[in-house]
Amino acid sequence: MKYRKLGRTGMMVSEIGLGCEHLEGMAPADVERVVKRALDHGINFLDVFMPEPHVRTNIGKALAGRRHDVILQGHIGPIWQQGQYARTRDVTQCRAFVEDFLHRYGTDYIDIGMIHFVDSEIDLRAVFESELIDYVQQLRDQGVIRAVGLSSHEPVVARMAVETGLVDVLMFSLNPAFDLLPAEISLDDQLSGKRSNEQHLTGMSSERQQLLESCAMNDVAITVMKAFAGGTLLNAELSPLGVTLTPVQCVHYALTRPAVASALIGCRSEAEVDEAVAYGEATASERDFAETLSPTDGYSRQARCMYCNHCLPCPSQINIAAVLKYLDLAEVARKSQIGAAVPATVQEHYSSLSKQADACTACGQCEPRCPFAVPIIARMELAQRMFA
Repeated sequence: MKYRKLGRTGMMVSEIGLGCEHLEGMAPADVERVVKRALDHGINFLDVFMPEPHVRTNIGKALAGRRHDVILQGHIGPIWQQGQYARTRDVTQCRAFVEDFLHRYGTDYIDIGMIHFVDSEIDLRAVFESELIDYVQQLRDQGVIRAVGLSSHEPVVARMAVETGLVDVLMFSLNPAFDLLPAEISLDDQLSGKRSNEQHLTGMSSERQQLLESCAMNDVAITVMKAFAGGTLLNAELSPLGVTLTPVQCVHYALTRPAVASALIGCRSEAEVDEAVAYGEATASERDFAETLSPTDGYSRQARCMYCNHCLPCPSQINIAAVLKYLDLAEVARKSQIGAAVPATVQEHYSSLSKQADACTACGQCEPRCPFAVPIIARMELAQRMFA
C-alpha cells in the first residue's frame, strides 16, 4: 500500500481508502472481517459518514485496539431521525451526533470533521454564515477534530468552500463520466447511465478543472467518492461514456487528478477489499485508462495532458505526467494573477521530482504514444523556462 500526504493536514493516508457505507445492515462479525481485512492490507483511511447507530458501534468494535492505526473521516451534519438518515445544520443536533460518534468509536477525537453534503450556494451560506462553522472551528481548536473537511458533489459550490480558507480536506465525486459530461446533465442522470445519441462530450468541465486546480493551489486534499459512478462505468451498457472501464482504471483516473490523496472504495466483503487493493499490484497496462477513453469525443479532441503516462517509457526516466501536471498548475496560477512567480507549493513538488524537464533530450519517442496529441516536447521546454 502506498500513502499520500493529506494536503496541509500533515496526515498520511492510504491511496485506497475504505468507504464504510455498505457495511450498514451487516452482522457485527461480517463488519469486523471487512474492516480487519482492510487494515491488514494497509488501508488506514476510513470514511464513516453513516448516522445509523448499529453500524457505527460495529465498526468501533472492529477498530478496538487499533484506533491509532487509522484516520477516520467523520461527518458533521448527518443524523439518525425516526429510524432513517437525515441531514441537519442545527448545532445542538450536530453536537449530540459528534458526542455519540466519539462514544461508539471509543475515541476522543475525529481526524477529519467533514461538514456533510453541501451542494448549493444557499446551503453553503447556511454553513459558513452561521454558528455551525463556529462550532466546527471550536472542535478543531479543542482538538476534538484534527482537520476541517467538507463533502460536495457540485464543483462551483465546492470551490467556493475551498476558497474560504477554512476547509482542509474536500470529499468530492470524481470519475471520467462526471468530468466529461455537460454540466446540464444531472448527477442522477449520470449515475443512472442515461445518455442520448445526440450527446457530445466536450472535455473536462471547466468548473471541475478549476476546482481541482484550486485545491492543488490551496493545498486542500481531495478524497474521492463515486470513483465508479455508482458502478455504471463498469458496464458499457450503463456507462454514460458508452465504454467499459475496470475498477483499476477508475481508481487510477482518480488518483492521477491534481490534489487527490485517496480513492474511497465501498466494500461489503473481504473479497471486495482484495479487489480494491489489487490496484497496488496492477501493471501500467492494467491501470491505463487512456486507450479505453481516447476514442470517445471528449478525449480525442483535447490535446491536454490527462496525466495517464501512456507516453512512457522515457529514455531519460522523466515522469512526464508529473512534470506536465505541475506545469499546468503553474500556468493556472499565473493566469489567475496569483503572482508572476510559480507558487511555492507547486515549485516544491516539481523540485522533488527525481528527473525534471531539463532532462528531456527531445528524442520524440513520447509524442506518438500520447492518445491526446499533447505537444510534449514543447511543454517540456516551457516547463524548463517556467521552473527555472
